[in-house]
Amino acid sequence: MSDRLHQFAQLLVDISVVALLFMLLAGLLYVGWLYLVDIRQTQHAIRRNYPVIGRFRYLFEHLGEFFRQYFFAMDREELPFNRAQRSWVYRAAKNVDTTVAFGSTHPMNQANDVLFLNAAFPTLKEDFVPASAVTVGEGYCDKPYTTDKFFHISGMSFGAISVPAVKALSAGAAQAGIWLNTGEGGLSPYHLSGNCDLVFQIGTAKYGVRNAKGELCDDKLRAVAAHEAVRMFEIKLSQGAKPGKGGILPAAKVNQEIADIRGIPAGQDSISPNGHVEARNVDQLLDLIVRVRKATGKPTGIKAVMGDINWLDDLFQRISERGLDCAPDFITVDSGDGGTGAAPQSLMDYVGLSIRRSLPLVVDKLAEWNLRQRIRVIASGKLINPADVAWALCVGADFIVCARGFMFSLGCIQALQCNKNTCPTGVTTHNPELQKGLVPENKAKRVANYACNLMQEVGVIAHSCGVREARELHRRHAHIINDRGIPEPLDVLYPEPRPKPELFREPDRLNPPQ
Repeated sequence: MSDRLHQFAQLLVDISVVALLFMLLAGLLYVGWLYLVDIRQTQHAIRRNYPVIGRFRYLFEHLGEFFRQYFFAMDREELPFNRAQRSWVYRAAKNVDTTVAFGSTHPMNQANDVLFLNAAFPTLKEDFVPASAVTVGEGYCDKPYTTDKFFHISGMSFGAISVPAVKALSAGAAQAGIWLNTGEGGLSPYHLSGNCDLVFQIGTAKYGVRNAKGELCDDKLRAVAAHEAVRMFEIKLSQGAKPGKGGILPAAKVNQEIADIRGIPAGQDSISPNGHVEARNVDQLLDLIVRVRKATGKPTGIKAVMGDINWLDDLFQRISERGLDCAPDFITVDSGDGGTGAAPQSLMDYVGLSIRRSLPLVVDKLAEWNLRQRIRVIASGKLINPADVAWALCVGADFIVCARGFMFSLGCIQALQCNKNTCPTGVTTHNPELQKGLVPENKAKRVANYACNLMQEVGVIAHSCGVREARELHRRHAHIINDRGIPEPLDVLYPEPRPKPELFREPDRLNPPQ
């Protein structure tokens, strides 16, 4: 028996030696082949001058982003979202402890950061009240929309994100009582699956509401509006990551189902126009708003990244001349540092004003033109933590919407693979093998937890500032750190504007004189 074991062991050793020699020989042949390829190619100087060894540069360059994220970057160093920001969202989504110990790692002298002013006598628990309800479109459309929630899910189109992601967002939004913006990709069955409130976004390509020529179709608008869940319509003029350029959905993501919902050919890049052909000036834009609102009977607003602000004066001037019936029911202000699955880096990095500048600008312009009560303001753009949302409420936003925060609640790890159909968490891919890791029933609860815990912590900030609920926060409750690291009052940086005294005031149809 021992001889047989000895022979078997010897055989294994011999086979292992032969296999090792074979692999060494194969490896040498492969390295030799790589050497010949590198010295003969003319496209890459590094590989030509340093054959084989030069290839490690590209490997390390690819692996570097992962090593930086997990081993080398400090908690508050990464972009677009650092580890501290993501960690808070993950804990809130899992409904686990969001407290920290021993002291903050957040510097208190970083330019443009916000500090809230705690009151000497904070609001006691027995004086807490729920967030007040806000109505959009009351008196100007057949079916105005009212909600007491101030934090909602921003536009992420089906196609840009996966089936299980949309289903989880829809169900989670319903559990939290918040709305879900469809994004510009049309209304899918998965948006409707969770029975949540929906905002239908009309992009420049009119996906889901276009005719055979790609033009806006009133019949299809009415068909979408017939769904009780669709509460409002948003006409997207531009978005933060690519102002001045339309949406981009790579051909790899345009399967037959997505093509049918959008009304486009399958297997081809889906490139939206960079503007609405029906709205090339402010009058045409107002006409488009009126057309959509008349066809749907529901509140209709616009979404835009702020850049050149002169057009706002032109827009509000024409509204004051034409009457409040032609005004948008809301304006969604998107930040120039917004995100998307695919955008030119030149636009993503360098075009458009940040929400820190654009939000107070829009709110003040509306007040200046006596339109603040008529037109609601929605803030969008990297507002994923309680302090960001509380700041937006202080400045004057009626609602805040967020996309990437809710992506984190679904399990996104900021792998930066959104444009490659290789998302490892299944959020932005249509690969079934990758999607199976995202279970909608489980993630829906995390979506709801994230929204509810964030709104609850904004309430904590509000109570510390001495007010009863989040919507009572005002500019006097916050300071902004200036370039010298010194806090400055928000209401001094952005004082309340005086309305133009010469403006025509249309009678308030909601509160007629007695």
